[in-house]
Amino acid sequence: MASSSLACDSYHLVALPYPGRGHINPMLTLCKSLTQRMENTNNFLNITFVVTEEWLGFLSSDPPLPPNIHYVTIPNVIPSELVRAEDMRSFLSAVMTVMAAPCENVIKQMRQPPDMILADFFLPWAVEVGKWRSVPVALFWPMSATMFSMFSHLELLKQNGHFPIDLQAMADVRVDYIPGLPPTPLSAFPTVMHGEDVKLLEHSLAPFSVVSKWQCLLLCSVYDLEPQVVEALKSELQIPIYSIGPSFPHFRLKEIAQSDQVNDDYDYIKWLNKQEPKSVLYVSFGSFCSVSVEQMDEIAAGLMQSGVKFMWVARGDAPSLREICCKEGDGLVVSWCDQLRVLSHSAVGGFWTHCGWSSTQEGLFTGMTFLTFPLLMDQEGNSKMIVEDFKVGWRVKGPAGVDEVVKRDGICGMIRKLMDSDSEEVREMRLRAEELRQRCVRAVDDAGGSYEANFSGFVDFIHSVLQKQETVK
Repeated sequence: MASSSLACDSYHLVALPYPGRGHINPMLTLCKSLTQRMENTNNFLNITFVVTEEWLGFLSSDPPLPPNIHYVTIPNVIPSELVRAEDMRSFLSAVMTVMAAPCENVIKQMRQPPDMILADFFLPWAVEVGKWRSVPVALFWPMSATMFSMFSHLELLKQNGHFPIDLQAMADVRVDYIPGLPPTPLSAFPTVMHGEDVKLLEHSLAPFSVVSKWQCLLLCSVYDLEPQVVEALKSELQIPIYSIGPSFPHFRLKEIAQSDQVNDDYDYIKWLNKQEPKSVLYVSFGSFCSVSVEQMDEIAAGLMQSGVKFMWVARGDAPSLREICCKEGDGLVVSWCDQLRVLSHSAVGGFWTHCGWSSTQEGLFTGMTFLTFPLLMDQEGNSKMIVEDFKVGWRVKGPAGVDEVVKRDGICGMIRKLMDSDSEEVREMRLRAEELRQRCVRAVDDAGGSYEANFSGFVDFIHSVLQKQETVK
């Protein structure tokens, strides 16, 4: 679809995600919503979604795409996923350099040139690609607005003598000068900011130098969860900002609620259907980061020792953990599940998570109370939001920067504490979680909710910039 097709209200958008699950899934969710919304306004939006060959394989088992979204592949930026997991610096460096040329070649060869580019924040070279094609570029930030603010105010930390962040000397230091943020411990800032990998930090910060060159900023967050931070960013940045989260397909919440609760098309749903309300702890530490073998053993032992029913998504470790954890019938270990459906199930009463942003939002939208076990990048900050700001969870992992294995007795105690329905403290926390759930649902359900206002604003922005382009042409 060429740019001249704008005359018949038909557009072509090229989506460039960072090759990682926590980036691809949220951007794909946004693209699906965009195509539907544009059709509802009698506009056709065709989206080319660019992924690496590796990721096309990962996505092959996902549900089929809508007919107006299709994948185009480029070569893998580095040879294997194993390298990505072990050396994030090398992977991020490759994404910011090696990935640019094949993406440019793909766009150059398109029979239907793009009218707009949607690019992940960590692909700063997309600005130049947009200039080369003379098309606007929208920036997609896949984490919380809080995390964006933490990264973008590094100079304030330097001015106040709080950077580099030395957690040994600054373990108890809180800063109260980041616009829009409540007093925040330095340990909650992205782990890359209090590590020793200078190159990784440089790579992470590089995109902030070109923010002013983007046409707009899309925050993958619900405005109602972070209103002060979003407003502070709007007052600072000179580009339009839209909070288009949550990062998961929230419309599925209604579908799940309206479906038959005893629907047992999966074995794990059959198992959950047999459990008492709010009696099961759901455990998942994401698909990318991992814990040590020793820590995994302690987690398994703590779960078994607690006597609490649990469902654990352990992916590659599932077979061995199944042997350890499922002998007494208290636990279920699976390699995959429909997480939103599980969190929405009446039997699930708590969520032990690594605090990835998508998982955090899913837990908030389903009224979960949490145990947090942050591992990397933005997860420390997300854990802080859950525990301190929203007050709907407790931290299991030790202090940030302290690389110590959490022992089974402590894990057991935390699990029993969270799942104790007779505890007044737990009842109060569950009430707060339910209030948060209702706030989130109102944001996406009401015609006047923040999601509708932001999403409609972004759609209007797309129309306006593309119409300006057509006028110039």
